[in-house]
Amino acid sequence: MRPRFSLWLAFSGVVVVLDQLSKKIVLAQLVPGESIPVTDFFNLVLLFNPGAAFSFLADHSGWQRWFFTGLAAIICLWLGRLMYQHQHERLQPFAFALIIGGAIGNVIDRLSIGAVVDFLYFHVGRYGWPAFNLADSAITLGVGLMLWAQFRPSSQASPKENHS
Repeated sequence: MRPRFSLWLAFSGVVVVLDQLSKKIVLAQLVPGESIPVTDFFNLVLLFNPGAAFSFLADHSGWQRWFFTGLAAIICLWLGRLMYQHQHERLQPFAFALIIGGAIGNVIDRLSIGAVVDFLYFHVGRYGWPAFNLADSAITLGVGLMLWAQFRPSSQASPKENHS
């Protein structure tokens, strides 16, 4: 392993630790379904999501637990390879590290309790965004940064050839 690659992997590890620590605190303080208002638009809740984003496939018999775990493993391996190839950049490996850390955080939940622990709930009146967690936030931020890096002009573009 090259030194920078190790640092990016360590950053993924920090994301996992922060995610798991936040979930451990919520699990110790709340009972399932409990909601604690923090502001007029934000509550801490304790929900378990056996599905994917927005509870996609949550109502199925349990096969989705293994499907999403396998899918996360494949994606983490692919992003790890990309992170290794781009380790001397800043934005791309940062994005990959966020996604990997978030994916691993949610996989730990799936393997240990069979569902992902969600606890952040934003709402306006009765209308709200589905509850999520720090791992989901890291994945979302990572994907956004990965897309931004792909569509922004490259600062390493080769100079135009001079045709005289």
